[in-house]
Amino acid sequence: MADATEFHDRMLSLGLARVSEAAALASASLIGRGDEKAADQAAVNAMRDQLNLLDIAGVVVIGEGERDEAPMLYIGEEVGTGKGPAVDIALDPLEGTTLTAKDMPNALTVIAMAPRGTLLHAPDVYMDKLAIGPGFKPGTVTMTMSPSERVSALAAAKGVSTENITVCVLERPRHEDLIKEIRSTGASIRLITDGDVAGVMHCAEPEKTGIDMYMGSGGAPEGVLAAAALKCMGGQFFGKLLFRNEDEKARARKAGISNFDRVYTRDDLVRADVIFAATGVTSGSLLHGIRREPGWVTMETILMRSKTGSVRRIEYRAPVK
Repeated sequence: MADATEFHDRMLSLGLARVSEAAALASASLIGRGDEKAADQAAVNAMRDQLNLLDIAGVVVIGEGERDEAPMLYIGEEVGTGKGPAVDIALDPLEGTTLTAKDMPNALTVIAMAPRGTLLHAPDVYMDKLAIGPGFKPGTVTMTMSPSERVSALAAAKGVSTENITVCVLERPRHEDLIKEIRSTGASIRLITDGDVAGVMHCAEPEKTGIDMYMGSGGAPEGVLAAAALKCMGGQFFGKLLFRNEDEKARARKAGISNFDRVYTRDDLVRADVIFAATGVTSGSLLHGIRREPGWVTMETILMRSKTGSVRRIEYRAPVK
């Protein structure tokens, strides 16, 4: 008989999809209602309830930001029945609370699970991020390259001109110079207002999304979730923690990080096989959002396992209670 405490990713994957779906379903009635906190609270409560039904000894290592005035599935919180394998959990119960509140595209519920001790405990600081999709040689793009050099290098690797490259960037004032330099190459930019986990995931399916590369800074916890997605879908991810003050460095030391200049690869952030699930809340280029009709609600989930490279898209239809 197999060891019940072993990380059986295949057996756990459907349960993870249910966790993601429950969070999305709970936030459905709050789409477009203008209340970010209520939407987040609903997703958090549903995700916690479903996680506690799983036969795992889970610990949340990437959770709601501790500085947010928001409900938390807090870092260090134990979830599950405690009877199964010891696992790390990275989650964002509602990635895109603003997107949900305003009924804008690409709001998702996101969760990843891996064996205990294999996900980076990223502190709540910024991370400079760079991502491209699968099929490229190591070193095609690097963090030491300038943004324009990255665009030129990727274009050369794809055998196209820089005008055929599209880069996804989070629309923030801090990215003004980055945006200007990217556009100087002739490349186009897809600006997103929120949701940089989805932004990075776009790189893995450029034929579908039209996105070739992701660049810019965003939350470090979301960087771990994005790396987990790319470990399943294929693609390269690089991240470097950014510190604005000594308090943020102290937060990193508390998380066990001492090298503040390290560039993390995808496999540094996610050091073992991982399972990943995301459910569309509002429709976007990755997933259909929640669709309501009299008596029914339908949603779409992407469920992935890095061990096999499998990517499943699941349509879930349930009666409205």
